[in-house]
Amino acid sequence: MGNFTLVTEFMLTGLTDLPQLQIALFACFLAVYAFTLVGNLGMIVLIKSSPQLHTPMYFFLSNLSFLDICYSSSVTPKFLSDLLREKKVISFAHCFTQLYFYAVFATTECYLLAVMAYDRYVAICKPLLYFANMSQRKCIQLIVVSYGAGIVNALVHTVAASRLNFCGPNIINNFYCEIPPILELACSDISLNDILMFVFVGFNAISTSLTILISYSYILVTILKIHSAKSRQKAFSTCTSHLIAISIFYGCASFMYARPSSRQTHTQDKMASMFYVMVIPMLNPLIYSLRNQEVRSALRKVMGRKAIS
Repeated sequence: MGNFTLVTEFMLTGLTDLPQLQIALFACFLAVYAFTLVGNLGMIVLIKSSPQLHTPMYFFLSNLSFLDICYSSSVTPKFLSDLLREKKVISFAHCFTQLYFYAVFATTECYLLAVMAYDRYVAICKPLLYFANMSQRKCIQLIVVSYGAGIVNALVHTVAASRLNFCGPNIINNFYCEIPPILELACSDISLNDILMFVFVGFNAISTSLTILISYSYILVTILKIHSAKSRQKAFSTCTSHLIAISIFYGCASFMYARPSSRQTHTQDKMASMFYVMVIPMLNPLIYSLRNQEVRSALRKVMGRKAIS
């Protein structure tokens, strides 16, 4: 017998079944999503309109803002509409489409954070060769590689999961489609999916984490060799925002995926997923605007020009 699918739609459990909480959650997360869009779009416009921010570091930051918009938008609109519905139904095709785009943007963001760590390494450890090593062509190549890794990873897992047989039950214990809860519903052999998860997710996690750790190890050694306290503080301040963003992103990802299965609960998984998918994209523009003096200076100049005009 060939592959067949008895399930044509899935049911999402959402965050809560209490109607009185769903309205409050809708208002809260609608505000979060609106702030995510406004904050990240504002960051992109600010970088494009400020000549002093036309450097590789801010080129990558504008791409991070674009990714955060796409990353959040792959899940949040459907989640918000489900909060106003009694039955949270998602079709088979819609579920795997959501899974694909979520995986693309999440994986790409991992690689982009690693690229940004490498950029800081070149800027601090090899300042005289910075613009030669981080030319516009190389920056674009690094962005293309990041998106390529995201597309390949998402395509492999989505195609492998969509070929499974789903005979019921069809309840996904989360508020969006993600690989682990989908595999729990399969009534066919998922050993290939487990192998693909181990190989691809492991490679992506190890390669990006090692790039970040090695880059910041060299950065720390270089900063400690600087004699001037003011110069050390200036060098470290350029890394602070990125370190905070990395810590939040990887810390939340580790909580979701690195815990033993015996210690996992669906409630904790939902809370971690909610923070990972919706809150982090909102926090990134705040982190980079509040902790970065150049961004604040560019924002004041733009606001000053508008006030004069």
